[in-house]
Amino acid sequence: MAFLQNRSISLVDMYIDNTEPSENVGQIHFSLEYDFQNTTLILRILTAKELPAKDISGTSDPYVRVTLLPDKKHRLETKIKRRTLNPRWNETFYFEGFPIQKLQSRVLHLHVFDYDRFSRDDSIGEVFLPLCQVDLSEKPSFWKALKPPAKDKCGELLTSLCYHPSNSILTLTLLKARNLKAKDINGKSDPYVKVWLQFGDKRIEKRKTPIFKCTLNPIFNETFSFNVPWEKIRECSLDVMVMDFDNIGRNELIGRIQLAGKNGSGASETKHWQDMITKPRQTIVQWHRLKPE
Repeated sequence: MAFLQNRSISLVDMYIDNTEPSENVGQIHFSLEYDFQNTTLILRILTAKELPAKDISGTSDPYVRVTLLPDKKHRLETKIKRRTLNPRWNETFYFEGFPIQKLQSRVLHLHVFDYDRFSRDDSIGEVFLPLCQVDLSEKPSFWKALKPPAKDKCGELLTSLCYHPSNSILTLTLLKARNLKAKDINGKSDPYVKVWLQFGDKRIEKRKTPIFKCTLNPIFNETFSFNVPWEKIRECSLDVMVMDFDNIGRNELIGRIQLAGKNGSGASETKHWQDMITKPRQTIVQWHRLKPE
């Protein structure tokens, strides 16, 4: 079969990466098979080796999350293997109802995590394999080096802050974003911004911008005003989340910033917030680097 014909160039360009991992985070061993009669892709996740230690014990509790991109809604997971850097899963996953032509527009995403009972699971590394590159009739088996997920490459957001003590109005303007992280299979995102006004950990008021389709550099020009008394201005914060809208699955976080008074949500006072307070009635404009969480 001509597996490289009629392939999606944008999909391949987005996920083919022949560069060496920036750091060694281990390797994963898996195999693929295709049941032509029942149009079913069979994935076997076998083992991994040389994973980094994420726990204080000097080991990890690894598991693998499996996705056939761009379908983000249906995710499968292996069992968690406790206290090991060389886990053996030997688990089989079946993706039924996938004609071979449909599989050529899919990317197999294997993401290894370290399970943590008390906090968010740590990402160890991931592999992207465009299935248009794979001759499934050969029942291939792979050892793939895991790549650490890209960090702090979510893009930037230009915002302005202004506070009028006389009428207790806090104004946030979302001007534009640049170089946002692509979340969709076409190499773009459908960004919008969600803003929460918070006092401590309590969310008080939410605002949202419209959705901007197929862009990594949206121009929002959206202004939100909040009523915050002067004596409370250092106790509040704005949690600003740039999201990717998805028609099918859940909307995904691209990146976020927190604009905060020194007591807001336990965060230290941000420079942007400090400048706003020391220069009342003035509009203070600043670029912010988005953080992944």
